[in-house]
Amino acid sequence: MAVERRPPSLHASPLLLWSLLLVGCECVPTQRDTTKEVASYTDVANQIIKLVLSGPAQKRSYQRLSNFTDTIGNRVSGSHNLELAIAYMYQAMSQDGLDVHLEPVKIPHWVRGEEGAEMTQPRPKRLAMLGLGSSVGTPPEGIEAEVVVVSSFEDLKSRAGNVTGRIVVFNQPFVSYSETVAYRAFGASEAAKLGAVAVLIRSITPFSINSPHTGWQDYQEGVRRIPAACITVEDAQLMSRMVGRGQRVVVRVTMGAKTLPDADSFNTVAEIKGWLHPEQVVLLSGHLDSWDVGQGAMDDGGGAIISWEALSIIKDLGKPAATEDHESRAVDRRGARRGRGSTVNMSNYDLVMESDLGTFAPVALQFTGSKAAQKVMQEVVKLLAPMNTTRLEPRAEGTDIGPWMQAGVPGASLHVQDSRYFWFHHSEGDTMSVQSPDDMDRCSALWAVVAYVVADLQDMLPR
Repeated sequence: MAVERRPPSLHASPLLLWSLLLVGCECVPTQRDTTKEVASYTDVANQIIKLVLSGPAQKRSYQRLSNFTDTIGNRVSGSHNLELAIAYMYQAMSQDGLDVHLEPVKIPHWVRGEEGAEMTQPRPKRLAMLGLGSSVGTPPEGIEAEVVVVSSFEDLKSRAGNVTGRIVVFNQPFVSYSETVAYRAFGASEAAKLGAVAVLIRSITPFSINSPHTGWQDYQEGVRRIPAACITVEDAQLMSRMVGRGQRVVVRVTMGAKTLPDADSFNTVAEIKGWLHPEQVVLLSGHLDSWDVGQGAMDDGGGAIISWEALSIIKDLGKPAATEDHESRAVDRRGARRGRGSTVNMSNYDLVMESDLGTFAPVALQFTGSKAAQKVMQEVVKLLAPMNTTRLEPRAEGTDIGPWMQAGVPGASLHVQDSRYFWFHHSEGDTMSVQSPDDMDRCSALWAVVAYVVADLQDMLPR
């Protein structure tokens, strides 16, 4: 199984991987043949769905996730807790009867250290904050300076003459994660170019109860590195209002953050070998690491667990023609490129699947592949009619599977009802209380049906 999507979130993660080895054939079937062949799996799909939604596997994925996160807690890259998580998953999947092994990887090792922020003028107030991944620390005494509040990069540039020696507070509105996350990723370097001594960035979330949301940030080469942290929506708006009234706002920030040499870790790989072509693989993945806040239940404990659950279900059904492979990547994103993707023969990989956008109620399967492969997958998702989840959408998402898809391997991801995802993302709110047993069952069933059928078809998905 694998570990984390989006700009690096402190993920270079150890993955949890599940593999299914596929049947390969030189011929390319006609669409009529494919339609008929896929439809022949209706009974198997119904069996899987019944097993998960109302049978012995009901609520099992939720129970596995709660046992895992309640026992281990959060698991930031390079931490002792992440190593405990890998050992936990190795043992649990082995006891489940799966063929499990570990693959060595190097992962980032950033340490938060002691940190805090407070407004000292015009009145004392503690500011809830979380340092951003890869940030440098402050001097031991901290940094105290007047703030300049901006609402965008353009606003920052317009105030260029007023930034030197100050702490820049970004109070950007939330538009979407993909657009707004640029402030977290690049805010520090953009402010440093104009002489800022630190940045405080409004958390990347559409909803807040005074909760800071952390994440990875990227320093630009050749630009002075300054401390970077996120603050709450409420405090960013408060300082914006104060400055707007002409008040002088002063903040003191203290951060003990530091980056250590990359740490040794592992991707955790569980396999069900195919009976006909064990060298051909369907890969299911999620990342085991999380941020050092909350429990990492939603991001990405749920994705890792439903991938394990899919293999458990498939194991009970009997071996498919090709190999099913589940990988729990130790760390998300950047580490994915240091794992198996760089060493394996990608022509043997039939489909790579990643769940890293939450395990809320599924609404569709997202897919990247050739037009011919899309036609096959359109037939596969029809098997999910009992769950009313038969939509196939373009463009699979996943930082870990991205390099595989760029190399031409078909990819798939879950589209879930994720309107609340960024309420809890990278915050103390990412706990088991966010998860629903019924939603996780539906995700597990979808994941298992797609993986099993694709792995057992006579031909690999056409490239």
